[in-house]
Amino acid sequence: MIHMVLCCAAAMSTSLLVEKIKREANQQGISIDIRALGVHDICHQATDAHIILLAPQVKYMRKQIQKSLPNIPIMDISMRDYGTMNGKNVFLNALQILDHQKL
Repeated sequence: MIHMVLCCAAAMSTSLLVEKIKREANQQGISIDIRALGVHDICHQATDAHIILLAPQVKYMRKQIQKSLPNIPIMDISMRDYGTMNGKNVFLNALQILDHQKL
């Protein structure tokens, strides 16, 4: 099972994107656990993640998150994919990053 955490400002607006990512994973037969966390909770509650998906509005926190969780890859979600809630693209991009990591 792949553990993903989507990090945004307050973990409220991302619920639709989380659902679309889950749907894409199900269509591909891939088991995932994905949850949304606010930027202030990420360093304490994402320690079990295989990847952190970073929403555009909190991109400025990338270095701090990477410093706190150095062994977890961080993927910036493009403004286009986030704005259109394109769960398929976000999921496929995350898989590409994870492909280079050995889970």
